[in-house]
Amino acid sequence: MSQDPQTGAPHIPVLIRPLIAAVAPVSGTWLDGTFGAGGYTRELLAAGADKVIGVDRDPLAHEMAQKWIGEYNGRIELVRGTFSRLDEYAQDLDGVVLDLGVSSMQLDLAERGFSFMREGPLDMRMSQDGPSAADLVNEATEAQLADIIYLFGEERASRRIAKSIVKARTLAPITTTLRLAEIVEGCLPRAKPGQAHPATRTFQGLRIAVNDEYEELLGGLIAAEKALKPGGKLAVVTFHSIEDRIVKRFLTLASGGGGRANRYAPETEQPKERFKLTPRKAIAPDSEELAINPRSRSAKLRVAVRTEVPSGDVDAEALGLPRLKRNG
Repeated sequence: MSQDPQTGAPHIPVLIRPLIAAVAPVSGTWLDGTFGAGGYTRELLAAGADKVIGVDRDPLAHEMAQKWIGEYNGRIELVRGTFSRLDEYAQDLDGVVLDLGVSSMQLDLAERGFSFMREGPLDMRMSQDGPSAADLVNEATEAQLADIIYLFGEERASRRIAKSIVKARTLAPITTTLRLAEIVEGCLPRAKPGQAHPATRTFQGLRIAVNDEYEELLGGLIAAEKALKPGGKLAVVTFHSIEDRIVKRFLTLASGGGGRANRYAPETEQPKERFKLTPRKAIAPDSEELAINPRSRSAKLRVAVRTEVPSGDVDAEALGLPRLKRNG
């Protein structure tokens, strides 16, 4: 079992029990597109995979893995890159696993700047290169910030928050996580007991923008379709509604679903199944998992099996992919 990088405590991959059950039997070569601390990779190997190719853009994930992958005698191959290009790293795969969003390893390290609960630099870069969240917060226009927070964070008060950010940065640059969280809290009603922290959606939106997560997700789904052999399995774990909607829509269309836009539209030939959904509905955490791992509360697992039908075209607009206006 993988460990927390700070405490050394066991790290439990989200929905791992139902995932392994849904893709059983596990054999051959798999690709773990979000390697992180290696939790899914270890479980896939334990379940019967001959080899797992672990992909991660975070250099810390590769650094940490060097301490333990030798135990597996070459059964783990690491690739530093993005899962949107996974079809370039491998073909004829027996399975692909994608665990989306920020990893526990990244969230728990204050210096990575993902958490509004820990003081750290306002960073949020999974790859540790390129523009940071601080760059975005201090340089984007008020309209751009509002769009990011609304489209990617699903925050209804996005305009109010963006206005407060712009006002605050005229006094001094916003460079730390707690400073940004304080600004957001200051312009929103106090959270009621049991409600999420007021800055949750703003931090989510900024993180997604910094790491281009939705374009990555679309690219990863397309790449997985190209890389899986007939009978190969795709398992995707999502953590919020937009991610799940993109995955659900992609798999629905790729499995021949979707139907006509309305009942008056002309009937067209239904696309052939490139995936079979197994099961058709998303799998949510059970009470046992929720008790052990509270971070799993919003998680959903979707699983599909690749057919022999050649890869097809994907319409990003049909998936409802949130995109920022190019003109700002």
